[in-house]
Amino acid sequence: MLKTALIATAALIAAPALAAPTIGKPAPEFTATDATGRTVRLADYRGKTVVLEWHNPDCPFVKKFYEPGAMQKLQADARAKGIVWLTINSGAPGKQGNLSPEAAQRYMKAQGSAASAYLPDPGGTIGRAYGAQTTPHMFVIDPAGTLVYAGGIDDTPTADPADIPRARNHVTAALADLEAGRPVATPTGRPYGCSVKY
Repeated sequence: MLKTALIATAALIAAPALAAPTIGKPAPEFTATDATGRTVRLADYRGKTVVLEWHNPDCPFVKKFYEPGAMQKLQADARAKGIVWLTINSGAPGKQGNLSPEAAQRYMKAQGSAASAYLPDPGGTIGRAYGAQTTPHMFVIDPAGTLVYAGGIDDTPTADPADIPRARNHVTAALADLEAGRPVATPTGRPYGCSVKY
C-alpha cells in the first residue's frame, strides 16, 4: 500500500505546462489515424457529444479505472447514448505507456474497452493542442464543437479503485448536464494522474 502511495504521489509531480484550450470556445480540431488505420477527424463528429480520454496503460491512475472495469463502463454507457469516446495516447516512442497501433489493439481488446477509437499520438500533436497534462485527463465537447469540460475524471485524486464509488465523476456529471439541456455546472476540474510522457 505504501509503495502504491509513493508511486502515485511521484506520478502527480511536475506535469508539463501546456497551453490549454478555453472552456466555452471551439475545441481544437484534429485529424488522426486510429489503432486500426482508420482516419479520425474531430470535425466528422459535429452534431455529437465527444469525450476525449488521455491514456497510459502503465499509469496507476489509469489502472485505477481500467482494472475494475469502471472506465469501460463509462465508455459503454456513453456510447449507448450516441456519444463518441476517443481514447488518446500521447506517449512518445520509448517512453512509459507508448503503444504501437498493434499493441493498442491488443490492449483494448484485452481490457474490453468500449471506446469509439484508440488514437496513438506519439508526436504529441493532439495532446499539446489540448494541453493534456495527465493520464487520465478528460475533455468533453458538445454537439456544436464547443469545449464544455476539461480536467480530472473526478474529484478524488488517488490511485485506489476503492475510492471510485465515493467520488464525484465530473465527466458523468457534464454528460448528464448536456443530455438535460443544461449548462455544464462544473466545467473544469483539477487534472490528476501520471504526467503525459511527451
